Amino acid sequence: MINKTAIARDLIEKIKILKKEKNYTILGHNYVIPELQEISDITGDSLQLARLATEIENDRILFLGVDFMAETLKILNPSKKIIVPTKGATCPMANSLTPELIKKFKEKYPDAPVVLYVNSTAKCKALADYTCTSANAVEIAKKIDSEVILFGPDKNLGSYVAEKTGKKIIPIPGDRGYCYVHNRFSIEDVKLAKEKHPDAKIIVHPEAKKEVRDLCEYIGSTGQMMKFPKEDETKEFIIGTEIGMIHKLSKTFKNKKFYPLKELGICNNMKKNNLKNVYEALLFENNEINLTEEIIEKAKIPILNMFKLMEG
Repeated sequence: MINKTAIARDLIEKIKILKKEKNYTILGHNYVIPELQEISDITGDSLQLARLATEIENDRILFLGVDFMAETLKILNPSKKIIVPTKGATCPMANSLTPELIKKFKEKYPDAPVVLYVNSTAKCKALADYTCTSANAVEIAKKIDSEVILFGPDKNLGSYVAEKTGKKIIPIPGDRGYCYVHNRFSIEDVKLAKEKHPDAKIIVHPEAKKEVRDLCEYIGSTGQMMKFPKEDETKEFIIGTEIGMIHKLSKTFKNKKFYPLKELGICNNMKKNNLKNVYEALLFENNEINLTEEIIEKAKIPILNMFKLMEG
């Protein structure tokens, strides 16, 4: 009989040795499996990790997440070597938007600035005026001097921005742009979770549908979800985002309880990262993220524009 625990322990030890020998820093997204969060030097959301990478001296990074996040890391850290466990970990929502679609919408609305969620590909970012995160999307939209904004690729986050700003938000690519994990949350899920945990407050990600957001006590990004339990006296929380977030919250707030809004709130692509391919990534140093200098320079502009707006 195979002892999976022993195999996992062995891989973790080998990863630690290789990481030290080859001088890699491991950055892990909040949604990767608990074992990978534990071996990561830093965990966080995608933009948070990309910015932190600019502050670390190490020029070798193993990133655990999905492809658009690794691209953002490379855009902000072009001189560093970025590798990933697998090139197969991608994002259907990011892939729903293409440069061709952006150009098509820009022709139809030539005066509308393009604001892209960081959950987008580097080639799409290269055509944007600004990027945003789920945490700052509303603030970015408010600060832009335009009442009409082309916003993509998440239609649900776009509807949240429209609701909070009163501006005309035109979703690109429209109905096809959404995170399948957050879009699956339903009114029924909220009701069932409340029945099961009547004393818990529900925290939901703004990528969820409006009818779900309307039933929850707090709406916030993964970064904001890490702050809310500290500020609130409630002892139990229902978490409406990818299930990997439960591990980090439970580890951070040991005196509080966290339950998933939906047990099947799983990003299959995030879970393509595992101990075996992390070990192999460090062993062979394959799967390096490479972008052309032109894409890096063009995609960096909307990210820097976002930073300027946030600082202004």
